[in-house]
Amino acid sequence: MEHKAPLYEFLGLTFNLSNVLMITVTSVIVFIIAIAATRSLQLRPTGMQNFLEWVLDFVKGIINSTMDWHTGGRFLTLGATLIMYIFVANMLGLPFSVRVGDTLWWKSPTADPTITLTLAVMIVGLTHYYGIKLKGVKEYSLDYFKPMAFLFPLKLVEEFANTLTLGLRLYGNIFAGEILLGLLAGLGTSGVFGAVGAAIPMMVWQAFSIFVGSIQAFIFTMLTMVYMAHKVSQDH
Repeated sequence: MEHKAPLYEFLGLTFNLSNVLMITVTSVIVFIIAIAATRSLQLRPTGMQNFLEWVLDFVKGIINSTMDWHTGGRFLTLGATLIMYIFVANMLGLPFSVRVGDTLWWKSPTADPTITLTLAVMIVGLTHYYGIKLKGVKEYSLDYFKPMAFLFPLKLVEEFANTLTLGLRLYGNIFAGEILLGLLAGLGTSGVFGAVGAAIPMMVWQAFSIFVGSIQAFIFTMLTMVYMAHKVSQDH
């Protein structure tokens, strides 16, 4: 199970080439799906267009469960992009992984905490941006002192906690799944009896991993909208 990351230094910065490769592959796949689904729009959707409209309706339901549509409608594209991107990223390392020597090149990008925490920081940063944009600096700042001023330190801690839990929850679930798949693959290649003993558990765990990957994409998107609603919704 020991493996190295392909690291490359450029201008004093260290890049993980595996992460660069996998987030690029994920982005290209999502882009191709979006282009294929919208290339020939029809009033009666079929095929890929029907799938994309289902995704949009699903995300619209998530938004409507967290905030009013007048405010939340602007986040439909963000939610659809997130759920598709994270789902694809979760699935990439499921069928196989690629190692060259002891260097791991192909895996799920979300099995790396750097990727998931970066996504979390971006999302939390967006919530602050839209909170200030829609409420103004003064009103947004005053929210940190409501309902009582002494809660301000706790609200600051909450911001860091939200970022950590959002990123680490996704990472932990995907990484644990790939670790177990790696163990089962090792058992399957250990001999005839190992292959027989690992075949059924491997298929069962892969099916379960698809379920977990889907749920984690949903949870990440849902929590994004919940955090966004806390920042942008007006108190009535």
